[in-house]
Amino acid sequence: MSDQQVLAARFEEDRRHLRSVAYRLLGSVHDADDAVQAAWLKVSRRGIDDVSNPTAWFTTVTAHECLDRLREQQRRGEVLGGDELLPDALSPAADEQVAMAESVGRALLVVLDRLSPAQRVAFVLHDAFAVPFDDIAALLDRTPSAAKKLASRAREHIRGTEPSAVRPTAEHLDIARTFLAASQQGNLEALLEILDPDVLRRVDRVLVGGRVPTQLRGAREFVEESKMFAAVARGGEVAVLDGAAGIVIAPAGRLKSVLRLDIRDGRIHVIDIVGDPDRLAAVDVTLAD
Repeated sequence: MSDQQVLAARFEEDRRHLRSVAYRLLGSVHDADDAVQAAWLKVSRRGIDDVSNPTAWFTTVTAHECLDRLREQQRRGEVLGGDELLPDALSPAADEQVAMAESVGRALLVVLDRLSPAQRVAFVLHDAFAVPFDDIAALLDRTPSAAKKLASRAREHIRGTEPSAVRPTAEHLDIARTFLAASQQGNLEALLEILDPDVLRRVDRVLVGGRVPTQLRGAREFVEESKMFAAVARGGEVAVLDGAAGIVIAPAGRLKSVLRLDIRDGRIHVIDIVGDPDRLAAVDVTLAD
């Protein structure tokens, strides 16, 4: 076996790991595969004769490729990849995108998308893959102390741990989880138990056709309507929206809409479904757990 074949075999041993790193950094299966392949081309030209830890080296090269893509995305003000670029929703590629989003966490991917490239790289590499801050600092061209601060700020954004952050009660989060599960499963009785009889549902016109009213009042009316949106609900995950319990709809890890839930006295009184891009961008999203 030639040296190049040995190197290729060694890289293949780590491909699954490298793909996982790239997916968390880019949020797209297609872009992750591109980044890993670009990393292989660089590794294959350089070789690893003087590399003591090939896996660490492959990870660094892959992360650098992802960082370049994130910075280019930021310059253009665009979103790389995403489910809008995937073929038909029933295709294997789309199925894999959804499965990957589920394995990582839809809400986490949504929040990661809102970090700076440097924050995202520092957080993902250190917290998800235990890459030392010295290595992250070299990748980002920062000091180790600066890399630690980037990861710390990212955690605050993701988990809502700033001193001024408002958090929902455990009861409100449980109600949101019950609401989402009942919507996904079509459990109409469970929905009725947590909805105020006079609940108000509002929705941005951009999310619904002309036949669906932007406002609907009444628990039984909402429950009947919810039958049409069970498939949409399957792309949801409970999150904290502006300090309150809510739901993000991000079927393939890309935010499509959010459901703000006004919960009082153990019941949901208002369901505000936001899909307007400007309104979505203004919503502060952090993890529920």
